[in-house]
Amino acid sequence: MKYSLANVTAGLRAGMRAAWSAWNPAAGSRMPGERGDRIASDVALQRLMSKMWVDHERRAKVQLMRTMDQQDGRVKRIHSKLARDTTRGGLVLQINDGAGQTLKREWTALVGRLQLDQVQKLTSDARGLVMEGNLPLQLVFDDARNVIAGLRMPSDTIEPITDAGGRFKDPAKAYEQRDVMTGATLATWGAWEMVLCRLDPDNFDDLGCMGRPFLDACATKWRQLVMTEEDLVVRRRMRAPLRLAHVLEGADATELETYQKNHYANQSEIKTDFFLNRKGGVTAVQGDAKLSEIEDVAHLLDTFYAGSPAPKGLFGYASDLQRDILEDLKKDYYDEVDALQDAQASGYEVAFRMHLLHKGIDPDPGEFTLRFAQRRTETPNQVADLALKYMALGLPWEMIWADMGLDADYVRAKLAEQASRTDPYPLPGPATNPGQPTARVSVTPGNKPKGESATSISQPGSNGGRGRA
Repeated sequence: MKYSLANVTAGLRAGMRAAWSAWNPAAGSRMPGERGDRIASDVALQRLMSKMWVDHERRAKVQLMRTMDQQDGRVKRIHSKLARDTTRGGLVLQINDGAGQTLKREWTALVGRLQLDQVQKLTSDARGLVMEGNLPLQLVFDDARNVIAGLRMPSDTIEPITDAGGRFKDPAKAYEQRDVMTGATLATWGAWEMVLCRLDPDNFDDLGCMGRPFLDACATKWRQLVMTEEDLVVRRRMRAPLRLAHVLEGADATELETYQKNHYANQSEIKTDFFLNRKGGVTAVQGDAKLSEIEDVAHLLDTFYAGSPAPKGLFGYASDLQRDILEDLKKDYYDEVDALQDAQASGYEVAFRMHLLHKGIDPDPGEFTLRFAQRRTETPNQVADLALKYMALGLPWEMIWADMGLDADYVRAKLAEQASRTDPYPLPGPATNPGQPTARVSVTPGNKPKGESATSISQPGSNGGRGRA
């Protein structure tokens, strides 16, 4: 039987489509037990019209977010802080099954090819997700079916091709890139060749529903705030200089014009006196020394930051903000960061799974977990303190390491390497000597929720953990 490159490629695509459909059956054709459509009728009609052309409404929204980021330092700082805190610590793959060396090897190679170990790559993807509301990653494959790149595409030109039920019409042609000027199709990708992370979609099960930029609901208030601040500057410039009111009682238009010309003609000279031959006077009109009536600006500023992920105190506006209130607002901000971490990590997890499916590996959903190492932007002291509390509760060591964002296999290998060397001061523990007693950890009373340690630790055979005291 004669094989051609086209036949081999078609066979690979058919096999990949079958594997992808088995992994995500809800994204393809209607399932046997599914009834009805997933989207509203008005949304379906609007989407039918938008599929014929570039979605200019979504493109205009993305363009506005980019303009806000470029022209306003407050918006740029919100996006930058969210991106930095989201990618803090980098990615870590946690294998739930101990025999996962194949997954470890494939993940390590994928991280190097996709540059997922580079802070700039992760931060760039996070900024795109926050600013545009979507993170489309194009997966590029080589001849050996390895994913060699994950390219971030402009989300305002990417269109998912779905039917009226919110499913892909053809998974082999799930996404298209449209030309802005002509509306022509520039490229087409299968559902397994494009990973789309969506931020707060109106309907997750509707595959044609795109995500929303983080600050899209603040765009109107941002315009009003910028306009009011510009008016404030204009008012300051117009009313700040000192002015003189020249009053000439009984002067006709000719005399007043002559006086005005003489005054302007000698305006460059320093004047100490004014001489008038009729009843009149020169009165100084003071400019505004301080424009204190800016409650409207303060209201717009508070309204704008109410829609941002973090309190305005974290961005320099710390006046009239109590510390306990700031702590509560920071907790809400950490929840937003956690949600962004989950959304972005899920995209990389799908990319890794697509790579494994191309290699003929189909792991169970619970066999591995991909997450960012540091959660809730905790400090290293808080992470260690929480781990010690888990130790006091008797949790398994590998669970504690995983919660700290560490690779359990890497830690176990390092402990074995340490145990194989001569150690003049051995520290007994379950990881190296399971039969030896562990350190005694207890929670101290009267703990303050300000990041201080809440644990008391003592090692067996020591002087109660008092060190050299």
